Amino acid sequence: MSHAGVIQGSSVRTLVYLLFAIQLVSMGAMEMSGPFWPVHLRGLASSEALFSFASIAVYVVPMLGIMLTSAFWGRIGDRYGHKLMMIRALAGLSLTQLGLAFFSDIWAILALRFLQGAFAGYIAPAQAYGVSIESPSRRARLFAILQISTNVGSLLGAVLGGLILDYATFFWINIVASVLCAACTVIAAMTLPDVPPVKKTAPVNTSAPAQASAAGWRGSPLLSLLGIMGILLLARMLPQTSFSLYVSSTFDVSHSVVGLCYGLLALGFILSATAWSRYFEQRSLRQTLQRITYVVIGCIALTAVAGITRNPVVFILAYFVWGVLLGATTPVLMALISTTADSARQGYVLGIAQSTAQFASIAGICIGGLLSQAYGLPYTYLFVCLAYALALVLIVALRYWPAGKQPHRVAGRD
Repeated sequence: MSHAGVIQGSSVRTLVYLLFAIQLVSMGAMEMSGPFWPVHLRGLASSEALFSFASIAVYVVPMLGIMLTSAFWGRIGDRYGHKLMMIRALAGLSLTQLGLAFFSDIWAILALRFLQGAFAGYIAPAQAYGVSIESPSRRARLFAILQISTNVGSLLGAVLGGLILDYATFFWINIVASVLCAACTVIAAMTLPDVPPVKKTAPVNTSAPAQASAAGWRGSPLLSLLGIMGILLLARMLPQTSFSLYVSSTFDVSHSVVGLCYGLLALGFILSATAWSRYFEQRSLRQTLQRITYVVIGCIALTAVAGITRNPVVFILAYFVWGVLLGATTPVLMALISTTADSARQGYVLGIAQSTAQFASIAGICIGGLLSQAYGLPYTYLFVCLAYALALVLIVALRYWPAGKQPHRVAGRD
């Protein structure tokens, strides 16, 4: 059950916009340093081998920290409230960014980045808090709004970080990020209302909790939905490490065009995610999966075009439309996962979903890098197509899941 009945109307809309703003600023603060870690680490590394390792690990270790701890923090949030977990995460971001400003040892930086992921995973508790205040009928839209805030924050944060680095040092990027996250911590603590956790129904016998928990996974499409979301994210991340090299070598274009191609993917997502969420509202699981099937087929076609074309304009257009289609994947699947889960376990299940997303992203980055080295850059988007084809098989299989085990709506009743 949602607490949207207690916090109603314009108050809920105001809180959702506030969540959007907090997530935009805090995620933007984190992305201020994102593109520039290799530049910073280059001057700290004592050898080329150490630099090569650190330039990958600095991105992977926070994702690993999130993957290992999201379910744990989700359980704590289910028990004590998700606002507390949001404050914990924002404070963790602020403190770790402050530490990163003062450490120049590569191993200390990697340790802090791991702790940043382990203690400061913000997205899952923000989603769980949003679910607790938003009407179930608008859940898909909520996830779209929160993912849009992350994407916009990433774009703006990278630009702001670049401006700071043009006129100051990397130290000031982390200091500014720490201050912004501290401000978000204070705002969240002072303005967001406390929402009591949903109490579980008392079990009939002592073995019921374990049986119910196991049955909740075995008797629902949760695992399949998580698998589909993970494979779709893996497919999206496969070209990550080789993207700039692929575009530069294939089309012989400037770095600004490379950046434009990369940014258009996020722009397509930003422009389309809310519209897709409205389109999928009030549709059954089978209806939603049927339409996502067409979206994935479209992704296969577009990535095939991206891999075949030698015209940069066609490549740019394909990347933008691909981003538009991606707006119909993760937010909608997250809404399905949230709706399928019991209200008292939202934090835990969304934590599992966040861990799945991080694992898929790590796997996509690593597998994509290995495949590009083993088979060469020209085959980059062939592997993306194959990953999407695997997701398509899972989606078609889940469409024929027994009807009685399906939630009635994408954002249906709790």
